[in-house]
Amino acid sequence: MNASPGFADNDLIARVLLDDDRNAFGELVRRHQSQLRASLRRMTYGNNDLADDVAQETFILAWKNIKSFRYEAKFSTWLYRIAFNAWQSEVRKKHEVPMDDAMMPEQEAIECVAETAGVRRDMDRAMAGLTVGEHNAITQCYYNDLSHEEAAYVLGIPLGTVKTNILKAKEKMRAKLAAYGPEAGQGVAA
Repeated sequence: MNASPGFADNDLIARVLLDDDRNAFGELVRRHQSQLRASLRRMTYGNNDLADDVAQETFILAWKNIKSFRYEAKFSTWLYRIAFNAWQSEVRKKHEVPMDDAMMPEQEAIECVAETAGVRRDMDRAMAGLTVGEHNAITQCYYNDLSHEEAAYVLGIPLGTVKTNILKAKEKMRAKLAAYGPEAGQGVAA
């Protein structure tokens, strides 16, 4: 029996677990690969090759470890956690991106902000002023639309740290975007 796009993620996971249904897993991949790759492109600061490699590794790890999925989080949140860990592992191997509080430039624009190139450039510059922790928290909460609790799970850090990183990031971004007026910081408001 082929996996139907009408099944919920949890139903597909059950089919994978009970019947070793590769079609069901393929449907899970089809559902989540675009958002996961987009998230990884942001995490890798626009390095599409690295993002695609980590995405592939994420789905391989998800297949191998699907038995450890405990339904405590959404499947997509579990995937983001695997992807974040795979990315960290890749970074450590290649030493391409420091994992501490170093500042790094963001190469992708924030899609949810205004259409003009000037605003996008300024948003990129504002994001570049964030620490890695702040950048990761913003990426998970605002790009991946995760709750603070889900972001803490994905990032493997305490909930309070996520909230602190979000607060600090929003303050920094508001200060950098103040020239746009009072509504400038609203794109990153909680």
